[in-house]
Amino acid sequence: MSIHEGYRPGCIGDIVALHARTYAQIAGFGAFFEAKVAAELAEFVRRLPCSSKRMWLYLEDGRIKGSLIVDGEGAIAHLRWFVLDPTLRGRGIGRQLMRCAIEFIDAHFDAAYLWTFSGLDAARHLYETHGFTLAEEQSGQQWGTRVTEQRFVRVPRNAG
Repeated sequence: MSIHEGYRPGCIGDIVALHARTYAQIAGFGAFFEAKVAAELAEFVRRLPCSSKRMWLYLEDGRIKGSLIVDGEGAIAHLRWFVLDPTLRGRGIGRQLMRCAIEFIDAHFDAAYLWTFSGLDAARHLYETHGFTLAEEQSGQQWGTRVTEQRFVRVPRNAG
């Protein structure tokens, strides 16, 4: 088991597949969501390497089984594509990925945000443990299925 920073061959497909399978089961997301993740993630990877963008991948047996990405723009970091194979939950891997991202955010940005949806209680707990607070909640379907979307924000500890 190991966490690697940066692009690895096959990571786009693995991350998209993890998202598609995980969120189809949890929230009924379908083809729209999978295509959206694929297109946006591919565009992100095209911009690497970049000083304001980072990707952390959790690998096990040579396969990508988790990811967390910081997509920075100016002084604001967007935490994106945080997913972990459901069989790995509860092993501290999500906390390790989050620590990598938070260290990068604290060193390079004035604030951070992420979008998620209600009902992902373990993920919400992890976000709140790392200083994110719920800033906005509304019904929406940015991922192709109506859910209660949530926007969390964080001001890094070293910010004035």
